[in-house]
Amino acid sequence: MYRGRLKRDLSVWVEKGLLPEATALTLLSEFDGRPASFSLGKVLMILAAILLGASILLVVASNWEAIPRLVRLAVIFAVIWTVHLGAAVMLRRNAIAAASGLLVIGTLSFGGAISLVGQMYQLSGDELTVMYLWFAIAVVSAVLFRSGVVAAVAGFLSWATFAAYLNTYDMRWVGLEPWIVPLMAAVVIGLVRFTGADRVRHLAYLLLVGWLTWLYAVNENFWLALAYAVGGMLAFVLVSLPLSQRFTLIRSAGSAPAFYTFLVTVIGLSLLHVELEHGWQFVALALATLGAAVLAIALQGRNNGAVRYLAYTAFAVEMLYLASVTVGSILGTSSLFLFSGLFVAAVAWIVIRLERRFAVRNLEATR
Repeated sequence: MYRGRLKRDLSVWVEKGLLPEATALTLLSEFDGRPASFSLGKVLMILAAILLGASILLVVASNWEAIPRLVRLAVIFAVIWTVHLGAAVMLRRNAIAAASGLLVIGTLSFGGAISLVGQMYQLSGDELTVMYLWFAIAVVSAVLFRSGVVAAVAGFLSWATFAAYLNTYDMRWVGLEPWIVPLMAAVVIGLVRFTGADRVRHLAYLLLVGWLTWLYAVNENFWLALAYAVGGMLAFVLVSLPLSQRFTLIRSAGSAPAFYTFLVTVIGLSLLHVELEHGWQFVALALATLGAAVLAIALQGRNNGAVRYLAYTAFAVEMLYLASVTVGSILGTSSLFLFSGLFVAAVAWIVIRLERRFAVRNLEATR
């Protein structure tokens, strides 16, 4: 997809005389020479590693009682050490796909080993403790081998740990343990920056969004929903301002911070709609929702497609909801859309003027 856009842009620049044809061909060849971000062979290798890891655990578990205790321990540690040593050898040979597959087998084996050893010696503990330890071991493995694949496994394990907590405590808030969830998300983001597995960051962001949603389901508090809407919007504006791009932490994260902060805003506004269904507060909330969508498009609509489509969806849903709830006549409905259209047109005019002014300033700065 990106190669197609790049080829079209280069062709346009060559036609306009902005770029020699030889340079365009060189740039396209350089892009083609880069290692592909997606490889079917690597994907199949990881899937094979998952299946092999699962098969090893199932075979050992199915014949567990027939195997002497010392042999069981020997098998567990032999599998773990063998795959990790094999991964180290593969990394020295620059066989990244094979090393990643072995590390996945090793990480899965760790989880099975923890559980099986606990069963063998009847150690006190529960499923949640096993998940905490499994996640910690995956993090250590990802750091030691600087493996993006194991970082992804740790990301999925963070979700599994959260699910285990909800299952253990029947979705209730108990003690300080729920705070481990955002801590795991922060650890996964740290792994992303250390290993370079950029796509894994979405697992951490989605975990935080899921945790915030669960937190509201537990409390169902108006002020909490308001905090999501206001805090999310403030964070969105901060990461969208040009000044924020001077910070490496935000710039290197790409478009994800803007999308997920705006997603929290939309969730907060949606929850507020449940709390406020009538009166002037509802009208103010509806206008705030429309304004937030327009502001999101103005700040990120050009460069962030995910934010743009989320803002379009929020705006369209809010307009339909307003028409169905607050308007009872055709005349009222037409008036609503008339004033809304005029409002959006005015905002569009302002945004276009600002974009042109910024474009002129950027052109003057480059000269």
